[in-house]
Amino acid sequence: MTVRNSAKALIVRDGKLLVTRNLDPWGDWYVLPGGGQRPGETLHEALRRECREEIGAEVEIGPLVAVREYLGSRHEFAEYDGEVHRVEFMFVCSLAEGQGIAEGQTPETGPRPDSYQTGVDWLPLDRLGDFRLYPKALKEWLWAWHTGAEVACYLGDCN
Repeated sequence: MTVRNSAKALIVRDGKLLVTRNLDPWGDWYVLPGGGQRPGETLHEALRRECREEIGAEVEIGPLVAVREYLGSRHEFAEYDGEVHRVEFMFVCSLAEGQGIAEGQTPETGPRPDSYQTGVDWLPLDRLGDFRLYPKALKEWLWAWHTGAEVACYLGDCN
């Protein structure tokens, strides 16, 4: 098993979180834009590349606010990704000047780098419980962070 770093963009605007919408046999699910770091690439370079690929926009990268580990063998999808060990670094980001993301953007109207990605959405922070957002632990953490509560930077091994 190898460890893979991943950089994620935490983009909040008008009380909504920017996410990629994805589809699996159980329905729609959502994650922060971003993805795996390539050898020779910094986390910031990886995040900029992944955002261009997944949301079709340039981003301004701010501070690192959360780190999450994911050991697939310990979670609900162990059958599919039991050999995965990922460390995700979540950075506060904003869309670069002049960049926009349409509500409900689809592969027909925007990027689609992964076969399971079906679009890009803005989810209301006060309704995150209504959505399959991963990691699940991010739902409560995001609300606390958004409302100014003190939050831990390390989320641990969670799904």
